Amino acid sequence: MKFRKVLAFSLAAVMAAGTLAGCQNKADKKYPTGGDVTVIIPKSPGGGTDISTRGLLQYMKKYADGINFVPTNKPDGGGVTGMVETSKAKPDGYTLGAVTVELAMFPHQGKTTLTYKEFAPIAAQIAAPAALIVPKDAPYNTVQEFADYCKANPNKVQMGNSGTGAIWDIATTEFEDEFGVKVKHIPYPNGTADIVAALAGGHIDATLADPSGVKSQYEAGTVKILGIMADTRSKLYPDVPTFKELGHNLTIRAWAALVAPKDTPADVLKYLRDVAKKTVEDPEYQQYLMKQGIDPVEIIGDDCYKMMEEDDALYAKALADTSSSK
Repeated sequence: MKFRKVLAFSLAAVMAAGTLAGCQNKADKKYPTGGDVTVIIPKSPGGGTDISTRGLLQYMKKYADGINFVPTNKPDGGGVTGMVETSKAKPDGYTLGAVTVELAMFPHQGKTTLTYKEFAPIAAQIAAPAALIVPKDAPYNTVQEFADYCKANPNKVQMGNSGTGAIWDIATTEFEDEFGVKVKHIPYPNGTADIVAALAGGHIDATLADPSGVKSQYEAGTVKILGIMADTRSKLYPDVPTFKELGHNLTIRAWAALVAPKDTPADVLKYLRDVAKKTVEDPEYQQYLMKQGIDPVEIIGDDCYKMMEEDDALYAKALADTSSSK
C-alpha cells in the first residue's frame, strides 16, 4: 500500500511538472503563438477603410507565421466606438484595429478625447490625397491658373466638399489660405460620389477630394486633375503634379492605419511591422489596391506615427480657425 501511495505521488508530481513546463514554454514562446488575431474596423463593410484593411490583412497572412486575422466591423459613433475598443484592448498583439483620419479631427471637434497617442501604429493601408478636380472644358489647366481664376472671381467659384469641418472642406480652406483666394463652399455630406455627380452635372466648378472617385471619368477624359496634395506623385495618376513640387507645402490625406494598443511590447510591434513592410512592398498587393482605385502607400511604424502626429496638429489649427471664423 505504501509503495502504491509513493508511486501515485511520484506520477502526480511528474504530471504537474510537465504541465508547469508546458505553461512556461508557451509563455516563453515568442509572438505569434498561433491562433486568431482580432482586427476591429471602425467603419461599415464595403467602404474604403474596410476594403483596404481587409486587403492588407489578406496579404499579410502570406508573411505571418500562422496568424489568422479576423476582421470585425464596429462603425458606431462615426467610428469612435471601434477605435476606443482597440485602444482599451489587451496589448498582446492579439487585438489590433484600424484608425482613420477622423482620429486627428474628432478630438478638436469635441467628439472624443481619444487621440493618436493611445496607439502604436503598424502601417497605413490607405492615405488618399486631396486632388484638385475640374471639368474637362474648364478654362484652366494648372493649379496656378485655377488660383488666378478664383482670385479674379472672388466667392463665385463653387467647390464641392464633404460638409463643413470635414476633410475635403478643410482641404479647400487650406487652398484658400495658401493662394489668398475665396471660393464658395458647397457641402455634399454623403461624400465623394455625390461631389463627382455634381461636378459631372455642371452644378459645381471644382472640388478638392479623393481622386479615386473620378478614376473612370479621368480615364474617359471628362474631368481634369490639376494637382494632388501629397508628398509624392500618385501611382494611379503619375502625370499629375503634386502641390509640393509646384512650390506649395500642402498635404491633405484621408488615411486609415492598422494599429495596436500603445503598450504593446516592442518585439510584437517589430514583428507586425516587418510583416506589414513585406506586404506593402509586394507587387501583388499593390496591384490589388490599384484595381480597387486605391493608391498604394508605404508608411510603416514611426513614419505612420509621424503622419498621425502631423495631421493632429494640422486639424487642431484648421478646425480652430474654422470655428473662430464663424
